[in-house]
Amino acid sequence: MVTVGLPVPAAVARLPAEPGVYRFRDEHGRVLYIGRAGDLRRRVRSYWGSLRDRAHLRRMVPRIAAVEAVVCASEHEAAWLERNLLEHRKPYWNRSRGGQEVPVFIRLDPGPRSAGLTIVHEGQTATGALFGPYLGGLKVRLAVSALHRSLSLAYAGDGLTGSDADMARVRGVDPAGRESLVAKAMTLLQRDPAVVAAVREDLVRRRDGAAAALLFEVAGRIQEELAAMEWVVAPQRVTAPDAGDAVLSGWAGGLQVTFTVRAGRLREWSQRACTESAARRAVEATPPAWAEFAHRNAELAARLTSSPALA
Repeated sequence: MVTVGLPVPAAVARLPAEPGVYRFRDEHGRVLYIGRAGDLRRRVRSYWGSLRDRAHLRRMVPRIAAVEAVVCASEHEAAWLERNLLEHRKPYWNRSRGGQEVPVFIRLDPGPRSAGLTIVHEGQTATGALFGPYLGGLKVRLAVSALHRSLSLAYAGDGLTGSDADMARVRGVDPAGRESLVAKAMTLLQRDPAVVAAVREDLVRRRDGAAAALLFEVAGRIQEELAAMEWVVAPQRVTAPDAGDAVLSGWAGGLQVTFTVRAGRLREWSQRACTESAARRAVEATPPAWAEFAHRNAELAARLTSSPALA
């Protein structure tokens, strides 16, 4: 059975307006549906609206007896967590196992004649430094376009001729600056805040300059690239291929929330009512890097099930 707690509308009102994953259960505790959102409260509340784009879910809504949620660090992280959970176990009302986005990597090639960034799909062999994985081939291609626009790494190779050589002169890049550009691209893909901010500022300047020159299609394209770059550099830890296995636990308000990481993917999420002493060993065994994530989501679980006096 589900944990006894708030009526569903009251629980929905307590969801944060932040990115995350939500889960619906019926009165027997069975998972009905798993979804993701950029704004948990708004998205979950929408199920009690018209459901124009999700008409197939109308018959599910009256069966919802409990709402559970996990707050994520970004929409990209929420997308990965939804995918991992659905690949592990697909509830009846979800249409597909996993998601629609294609997982890809970004390859950074520092070579003197082939410097640049390219997209690599899962399972492909590739030389150079790989970053990712990221969800969404189109978004990642737009992000790569943004980085080429800002850094001009592809025009810093040796032996450029014709239009490529002309473009290198226009952009003020040459082989002597290649190592610096490669280092900048690498630190950006490692999510260095200063480099991310500098590239973001450059893209905003280019977008606004294009709009001022009435080049609205160019400005729109740069805005799409900017949004895609933000997707790529957003924090995301729930899928990290080299991270190994771990069990993460947090406790708050009489609930223990547990997440299981297998081969670098956070794949399982559960919660149970228990005392703090019963959860202590699992909480203390949680890797320090995950402690805040586990505790925050335990607090959210308690908030979604507690009485108003305990909220």
